[in-house]
Amino acid sequence: MASRHRLMKCDSETVSVTNMAANQPQPQDFVDSDPEDLSGELVQAVCLESDLQDGQMLEVEVGHHSVLLTRTEGQYSAIGNQCTHYGAPLSKGVISGNRVRCPWHGACFNVHTGDVEEFPGMDGLPCHKVMIHNNKVYVSVNKKTLEQQRRMKKMGAAVSGVTHTVLLLGGGVASLICAETLRQENFGGRIVMVTRDELLPYDKTRLSKVMNVDSESILLRRMDFYHKYDIEVQLRKEALSVDTDKKTVTFDDGSVQRYDQLLIATGCRAKGLDVSGMGLDNIKKLETPEDARQIHTSCLGCDVVVVGTSFVGMEVASYLVDKASSITVVGSSELPYQNTLGPEIGRVTMTMLAEKNVSFYMNDNISEVRGVHGKVNQVVLRSGKVVRVDILIVAIGTVPNSEFLRGSPIKLDSRKFVHVDKHMRTNVDGVFCGGDVATFPLTMAKDRRVNIGHWQMAQAHGDEQRRTAALNMLKQDSPVNSVPFYWTVVLGKTIRYAGYGEGYTEIVMKGNFEDRKFLALYIKDDEVIAAASLNYDPAVSAVAERLVSGRVITRDEALSDDLSWLQLS
Repeated sequence: MASRHRLMKCDSETVSVTNMAANQPQPQDFVDSDPEDLSGELVQAVCLESDLQDGQMLEVEVGHHSVLLTRTEGQYSAIGNQCTHYGAPLSKGVISGNRVRCPWHGACFNVHTGDVEEFPGMDGLPCHKVMIHNNKVYVSVNKKTLEQQRRMKKMGAAVSGVTHTVLLLGGGVASLICAETLRQENFGGRIVMVTRDELLPYDKTRLSKVMNVDSESILLRRMDFYHKYDIEVQLRKEALSVDTDKKTVTFDDGSVQRYDQLLIATGCRAKGLDVSGMGLDNIKKLETPEDARQIHTSCLGCDVVVVGTSFVGMEVASYLVDKASSITVVGSSELPYQNTLGPEIGRVTMTMLAEKNVSFYMNDNISEVRGVHGKVNQVVLRSGKVVRVDILIVAIGTVPNSEFLRGSPIKLDSRKFVHVDKHMRTNVDGVFCGGDVATFPLTMAKDRRVNIGHWQMAQAHGDEQRRTAALNMLKQDSPVNSVPFYWTVVLGKTIRYAGYGEGYTEIVMKGNFEDRKFLALYIKDDEVIAAASLNYDPAVSAVAERLVSGRVITRDEALSDDLSWLQLS
């Protein structure tokens, strides 16, 4: 894998093309560009030609605008340097072949076109012109788009007389990406998105990290976008049944929608506790922005119990440490994340929260919820311990929203997840499915059938699934080939994870847990199958690139002191 290269100093100047000196590159010198298009551009010498080797990248500045300059297979390219997801500097990420991967959350962009190649980034990046003149590298940025941070691919709209209908069940990012991809591929039929949600598709990863969130601020697209591209959205409407013979879906308002092709992307919902007392007030689950705001408001100055020690539970506890009067976490395993990130990372996380006076009862469960005046005031643990509580937050996992498929021929597994192949096809012709509600063969796990239950992993991988579904709806053969990538935030510290580590037999450590700067490489059958890190960027992105390319990372390579392949800062 190529290494990243730091920017070397050289004389540089920013000039208008129309006022360049004779020894400066002229507009016509820029390859593949129309001289007329350059009249409103800024051109800057950004480095020497010798500063950038093949397979390297560096951050340069043109007109106070950050640009990522790359050289791959002898070709120079320049694109925007801020990831379109959360604005991470791509220059600190990983370059591999013709794409760069974000160091924070794994989004990938083509270095020649700026197009998104792997999510969670929604939009592409602006592209700029590059040339070599007198052994200097020049980048040209259009003044009109100087502040542009993102670029949408060209999209079409509905075509009069085309009646072919694609019905999207579910209002998450999955359905949105499917709709966008269809329009990008010039599908001119009808697209109908139906969701029981009250909001347009939004960024669900924010809910447990920034709980006092304004709904408008997390929308992925606003309503004018759907209108512009003829994507019909019907909110607060839930599917009750599917008739695959008639190709219709019946909804809770009595309406019936016919389809030619169907995408099931209904996701999952939070699981509840099966104990007495769950009908009391002040028992919360986190599913929507309104839920998040209510948890934020109701927990201020109160005694809070969080049951569940996976990602949502730990993030909620972390968020509340400076807001609640007390926080108690109840977990059924010995340590948080024990079945996902492993005991070592669980122990570090538990220690970080305990230092903020969060109490833990592990290897335990809630056996009873007690209340007074209709509100919860105590929880009884299986161990016999009684804990006082004003607000009880339940974060013990999810169940699939697939009840409406009962009675249909669409195949479900024993846990009621929808069974699909690598092309996101169900066993019924014309019906696709993916995201949280699907179980599918994961390429990097040797086609083992898996369900991606964590929301961000479902987004980063599920977006690719939706793109796959859309292309297969258009008869473009496009199997899933993505590596799960997600992150969790505890007390402002981000733990990143890539891969599928179930069944690992060994963890190889770089750094150490005590310093809270580490990389954990999960080993199975003498190969790395996943990685997790804290303050060790962009190592997890480097691992993800190796895994998605199919290039094995051996145990010996993981144990080696040579870390050049990780492209560390």
